[in-house]
Amino acid sequence: MNNVGMLIPLTAVAMSPVAWVATTWIRAKHGYPLEDEKGNPISRSDPDAKRTIELLTSENERQAGQISRLEERIAVLERIATDPAERTAREIDALR
Repeated sequence: MNNVGMLIPLTAVAMSPVAWVATTWIRAKHGYPLEDEKGNPISRSDPDAKRTIELLTSENERQAGQISRLEERIAVLERIATDPAERTAREIDALR
């Protein structure tokens, strides 16, 4: 019976590090900034992250340009499809 009295304080002391590890794991998993035991931020910089960001940025710019060109082409096709045939024929003849 005497050992049960010691088990409660030991469990309470052991729960603090377990809770800290669990909290840190959850924060890291969800992308929150990590802190050390003094509350100072911990840097999680990845050397490949900057290169990946640059590649994604350039790909986004390329795709944005491609989308704008495609939108222009669709606008021309819509105009051709909705304009009367004789007007389109006149414009084609004017280009020759």
